[in-house]
Amino acid sequence: MDRIGVADRRLSRVDVEDAARYLEGQILRTPVLRSAVLDRQAGARLLVKAENLQLSGSYKMRGATVAVGRLAATGTATGVICQSTGNHALAVAVAARQHGLAATVVLPRDAPAGKVAAAGAAGARVILAGTSVEERLDVVRQVQAETGHAVIDAYDHPDVVAGQGTAALELINEARALGVPLDALVLPVGGGGGAAGACLAAAGRGIDLYGVEPVGCDSLAQSLAAGRRVPVGPAPTLADGLRPTCVGALPFEILRDSGIEVVRVGDDAIADAFRLVLMQLKVVAEPSGAAALAGALRIAAAGPDRTIGVVLTGGNVEAELISRLMTPGNAAG
Repeated sequence: MDRIGVADRRLSRVDVEDAARYLEGQILRTPVLRSAVLDRQAGARLLVKAENLQLSGSYKMRGATVAVGRLAATGTATGVICQSTGNHALAVAVAARQHGLAATVVLPRDAPAGKVAAAGAAGARVILAGTSVEERLDVVRQVQAETGHAVIDAYDHPDVVAGQGTAALELINEARALGVPLDALVLPVGGGGGAAGACLAAAGRGIDLYGVEPVGCDSLAQSLAAGRRVPVGPAPTLADGLRPTCVGALPFEILRDSGIEVVRVGDDAIADAFRLVLMQLKVVAEPSGAAALAGALRIAAAGPDRTIGVVLTGGNVEAELISRLMTPGNAAG
């Protein structure tokens, strides 16, 4: 399970703060959404960071902008390569186009058609390869050998981790400015880069940290229990962005020491959260993002009257899936 481009240095909150300064004027400062209905249902104050409204439709744009931008600034790069289940690839494609770099993105064969089309429309060469991260990484290595282009790893690139952490950093600071500092912070977990960045952003602030994984796609939970990275199947899930086979090496180093707890949620809970986001917050989230709200509702029930921050990580969702999920009890494919 060796990754390409694993960091050889430790990251800290300073790296996230540096990334935030780098991103000023380059990305959207997304709003924090509130709903009295959601607060009553949760028995807690929920502050939802709407990264589904971010450029390229997800918070992956933050990490990609930092990583690709800093690479381009060296003046030595002609192109970039990445693999992902969708949003990271789209973000890297958009960032590469902004800097005039070629981009090759490797997606699973069963990636949502909309994400595949969007990456191509952003100018990337799109390669579909298998369904596992190992198959995609094999293709990345082949393309790198052929082109010499730099790899922007979805999980193990330090600039990606720090950049994604800026969403949580903004939420933490905005909650404090509103006079309701966070007691807890909740993020969905796939490869773990976003959750790791959030842990760095929250370091030393006394905020409880929670990662949310779909049932059967719980590499982080199993890895934390074992004290080492543990690959999983993974199982089928509505949350296509949360099904890497194993948490990344760099994120795991950070998450293992952070005190983060993991909540597992099933498709029914994700579908319910999807509908709540649409009907109460009036925005569209993809199931991977809605999973964070599903986890937050469960966390709130265990300890009411807290202020809980939720990062709604993305909104790139197929129209057919929106239609299906709007019918309660119809979460299965």
